[in-house]
Amino acid sequence: MDANGHHGDARVAGPRLIAIVGPFQGGKTSLLESLLTRAGAAARQGSVREGTSVGDSSPEARAHAMSVEPNIASVDYMGDRFTFFDCAGSIEFAHDMRFVLPVCDAAIVVCEADPRKTPALQVILRELEELGVPRILFLNKIDLAGGAKIREALEMLQPASRSPLLLRQIPIWENGVATGFIDLALERAFVYRESAPSQVVEMPAGAADDEKQARYSMLEKLADYDDALMEQLISDIEPPRDRIFLDLAQELREGHVVPVMIGSASAGHGVTRLLKALRHEAPGVAKTRKRLGVNEGGPALAQVARTIHTAHGGKLSVARVLRGAFADGATVACAREHEERIAGLSRLMGAVSTKMPRAEEGDTVAFARLESFVTGDRFCEGKKPPEAARAVPRPPATQAIAIAAKDRKDEVRLAAALAKLCEEDPSLVYVHDQESGELKLYGQGEMHLRVIVERLAERFGVAIDSAKPTVAYRETIREPVTVRGRHKKQSGGHGQFGDVLVEVAPRERGAGFAFGERVHGGTVPRQYFSSVEIGARDAMARGPLGFPVVDVGVTLVDGSYHTVDSSDMAFRAATKLALAEALPMARPVLLEPILAVTIYVPSDALARASALVSARRGQILGFESRDGWPSWEALKALIPEAEIGDLIIELRSATSGVGAFETKFDHLAELSGRVADTVIAERKRANAA
Repeated sequence: MDANGHHGDARVAGPRLIAIVGPFQGGKTSLLESLLTRAGAAARQGSVREGTSVGDSSPEARAHAMSVEPNIASVDYMGDRFTFFDCAGSIEFAHDMRFVLPVCDAAIVVCEADPRKTPALQVILRELEELGVPRILFLNKIDLAGGAKIREALEMLQPASRSPLLLRQIPIWENGVATGFIDLALERAFVYRESAPSQVVEMPAGAADDEKQARYSMLEKLADYDDALMEQLISDIEPPRDRIFLDLAQELREGHVVPVMIGSASAGHGVTRLLKALRHEAPGVAKTRKRLGVNEGGPALAQVARTIHTAHGGKLSVARVLRGAFADGATVACAREHEERIAGLSRLMGAVSTKMPRAEEGDTVAFARLESFVTGDRFCEGKKPPEAARAVPRPPATQAIAIAAKDRKDEVRLAAALAKLCEEDPSLVYVHDQESGELKLYGQGEMHLRVIVERLAERFGVAIDSAKPTVAYRETIREPVTVRGRHKKQSGGHGQFGDVLVEVAPRERGAGFAFGERVHGGTVPRQYFSSVEIGARDAMARGPLGFPVVDVGVTLVDGSYHTVDSSDMAFRAATKLALAEALPMARPVLLEPILAVTIYVPSDALARASALVSARRGQILGFESRDGWPSWEALKALIPEAEIGDLIIELRSATSGVGAFETKFDHLAELSGRVADTVIAERKRANAA
């Protein structure tokens, strides 16, 4: 180790990809700006609030002062290249992160000593733990902590992590203000400096005991994975610093511990030490390749982490090169057996791109015009497709809106724009509902859908109207009736004649429509039975309440015919007349769809979640511990679809933004009273219009 505390044995060569993740409004984008400034890639630190940041450069991110998509930027720091993916903290935009994290070498988890954000931290750490991505915790906003005890903060945060949190630094306090820190591995004190790296100073008077205690605690945790270090501690032998740094690198890479570093992203404090820790201890692409099960040998291989549709440059596939190198113009094939030719390579720095002739192993670059490749695809050089990457399941939609172009001539452009947006954001889904005629857009919450609407207008010039989606109400009958229907028409030449007597009766809920016949003596020839069934089905399309009719049986019991004038069309018309009379007589009743809902919340929010269910005409079935999630509950309930609308907004408000739910159709239930009257009246107005 040299005089500056550099330790070279643990370092890896080659470009590295680092994710910046953490709870909403924790300071991730500010940290990215500070990293770029400290590494010399930016002259001055950008500000999210002032709209001068490299990240969050899209109009939607600037308008809402929050990340709404992953931001990418690369730096060269002391001869090493780092690419940072700054991922959105809001759970509504978290799905993009699931394609980025697998190809990252490590992650910086930005958090605060705030108990309200611990559940959100747990959600993010769980993603990293499941993927096996090494992670460093950056305890941000230390300048606002007001002299809070760092160990108490660690105890509060530890339940969010399955791996032990390993404190690497302790703050130096002066009058309740963090003026610097002590590096426990280097055993050196540093003071923060404005717009400059921290500076080594003498160990503050009175800090020695705290430093020794914190350092010993750090070494004890490292010794759990190093027998030789454990023996040295037991024997009161001071371990060599090189050994400590090698252990820090090894245990980080293996995921045995989560190192905790402190600082202030907005002020740039502690950021240089974080950069140096990444440089010396973060693994490289070889380790990531092994974690992903990618062979060392073979043609050049990359994996798409993000798709971007630009206004002038066309489609860009931001991909990590996992093996080998790619040259501009090379032919590549993806696991879905599509072939493309690379039409350009560029390095991204926020919204700015720089052309490059080659993408080397470990690089994260934008590949132009890979039109048939999608986010999550792996592709390799040549025409032989590689093995597919592990599929990333789409999260269940939590909110929907019905949309329509304000100007009918924009409908084709709207469809094309939605296809591009769904390619960029795989958590977004749009569906043409044939029954209602609505174009329904399904997303992850109110802000998610709002941003999509803004993008349609800003990027694609398509203004839309939005409304609540139509609920698929149905109706049925309560009593059996028997009705005759006769269709007779004479208009010169052959006439039209059909005569049926039908029994119409309710069936069990969910049994659907059934047709039968008990005709005796050939009063209705067999050749017309199918026409009677078709006529009955036609009549079920809209009942007396204005909705499709379900769970009804129709039985043909008698009728008459004319040898010349009877026809399929006549019997079909006669049956529709019979049903039009029968259904209003059979005591029609409205049915509403009921969804089986599983709501996931931290245990301390269970009562609030239960109250939300009850307030939405829901029925609580029970709750149980969420499997594999300590201090979380899974609440099971039945809730009418009409009440789901903005449930996610209230649920996240009640759970500091982390509540989630899944739904599936369960059954249709009778709806009566004022709610039913309102639904029927609205349908009549819509049909009249």
